[in-house]
Amino acid sequence: MEAVLDELYTTPPSDFVARRETQAAAAKTAGRVDDARRIRSARRPTLAAWAANLLLRSQPEESRQFLELGRALREAYQALDAESLKALSTQRRRVVSALSRQTAQLARDAGHRLSQPAQQDLEATLRAVLADPDAADQWAGGRLVNALTPPAEFGPGTTPSTERPSPRSRPASPSASPGRASKDELAERRRARQEQLARAREAAEAAEQRLREERARQADVEAELQRLREHTEQARRRMSAIEEQLKQAREECRQAENEQQEAEVHSRSAAEVVAQAERAAHETAQQVRRMARGAN
Repeated sequence: MEAVLDELYTTPPSDFVARRETQAAAAKTAGRVDDARRIRSARRPTLAAWAANLLLRSQPEESRQFLELGRALREAYQALDAESLKALSTQRRRVVSALSRQTAQLARDAGHRLSQPAQQDLEATLRAVLADPDAADQWAGGRLVNALTPPAEFGPGTTPSTERPSPRSRPASPSASPGRASKDELAERRRARQEQLARAREAAEAAEQRLREERARQADVEAELQRLREHTEQARRRMSAIEEQLKQAREECRQAENEQQEAEVHSRSAAEVVAQAERAAHETAQQVRRMARGAN
């Protein structure tokens, strides 16, 4: 049943209803009434939601890295300085843009070009996956119906489950002085920020590397497709030339057949004339012989 629903939500929206009814009818015929009812209750996804589902199913490893990048970014955004946040935001936008273009290509390969609004909804969904753990969970399920909306800000408020306890909430050591405790806490917070930043950068770099590899593979596929298109066009031109030659040969054959038929008619006519002449000559010769015998 789960596999049926997964397949259904990667079906292009234009074919969704027909496919849903086919699957529901098959389940009902098999006696699985509850499954048929569940299938019929499935809602058709928007074009952007379908494209996001398609990305998750067709690129599982890249999607997993994207989800990991989101977790790392959400942790890092809680305690980074402004300069690090700016660099990380630039990297995040670059990853989202590249993955959005790749998803648009997947949609085109499946026979559906994303409109500009659908492309924008797709990018909003990917930003939401990075910023919001709930959105990430929804996308990871692979059955989005509508595009997701990212939070207004990418910050600690988006991920309460991963927030670290405030230093003020930790009990200070009785033997530690307030000044020493403050320095230790500050050093610990700095170490935590550096670790979070390192993880976020590593995840972002891995995602970008994966996207570069996918773009390189896509370029190879496009080059091969172009080569095949040119080869197909050459074959079509050759076929067109051959068809033209065949057409001319057929016309020449028809003309030759007509001339042959006319020649056969002439030949039969000439044969009849020759036969008549032979008969006349034979009759004349007989008459001459009779006359010769009479004269003697």
